[in-house]
Amino acid sequence: MITTLGNTGLTVTRIGLGLAALGRPAYINLGHAADLAGHTDVASMERAAHEALDAAYEAGVRYFDAARSYGAAEAFLGSWLAQRGLRRGEVTVGSKWGYTYTGGWRIDAEVHEVKDLSAATFRRQLAETRELLGDHLCLYQIHSATLDSGVLEDREVLDELAGLRASGVFIGLTTSGPEQAETIERAMAIGGFDTLQSTFNLLERSAGPALAAAHDAGMGVLIKEALANGRLTDRGGVGELITAAREAGTTPDALALAAVLAQPWVDVVLSGATTVPELESNLTALGLEVDVSEFEGIVEDPDAYWEHRAELPWN
Repeated sequence: MITTLGNTGLTVTRIGLGLAALGRPAYINLGHAADLAGHTDVASMERAAHEALDAAYEAGVRYFDAARSYGAAEAFLGSWLAQRGLRRGEVTVGSKWGYTYTGGWRIDAEVHEVKDLSAATFRRQLAETRELLGDHLCLYQIHSATLDSGVLEDREVLDELAGLRASGVFIGLTTSGPEQAETIERAMAIGGFDTLQSTFNLLERSAGPALAAAHDAGMGVLIKEALANGRLTDRGGVGELITAAREAGTTPDALALAAVLAQPWVDVVLSGATTVPELESNLTALGLEVDVSEFEGIVEDPDAYWEHRAELPWN
């Protein structure tokens, strides 16, 4: 389960825990509201986040991934690290900058987060992240870098990232949208990035060749949304996956995660679990072998996939 993240030397685990669904009362995962069961006050959510973090740690997970826009995720992670008395190096912590949480702790907020990949936002959010995570921060990532955002051509931002990298924090970027491959290729051409975090799953595989090339070049590869925001769980209704899981004596989420883990260029796959039972089910993927070719029939056109994702409701 233990591996190294590209050429960084950072110790990580094949499955990490992402806190997107744990740090705020609204998210786009299918069934998120049912998972929270109305327990959306800050104290209740912090307890639930700590329970998930405890379960992950006891199961051997050593990579944890947050972001400034994940509500109180960094605060919850920071308080858990302090309670556990964990030191830098005992776990690997990554976070992201570029989106600001604007949901006001409401599920029905009109706007849940606002994207701004400027150097000013980087400086402000880095200070906020350091306040909450201290020297646990090992990896800082541009949140959803895209070609049209211009962030990869912004010399002021690139200089700020280079300065942080020189201080000992590794630098990465996350990608989204149907042009993930083009963004990855541009980031590799620019240089200065240690890791990539991209969407790759049984439905959306278009970034695979670019991620494989990045891995071959020594970059660490982390995979987000391996369950397609819940579409590749028993809630998603993908009949072929559900049937295959039943025949294999496992769960759809475990089978879908195992399919991503089977890619030789993947270092870490993030679990986006909201509850401990979901996490435990996700972790069983580590013991499964999957023939990914069996699921060619469920692959979607990237444009259609991302259009569908954009329509998922916050709940």
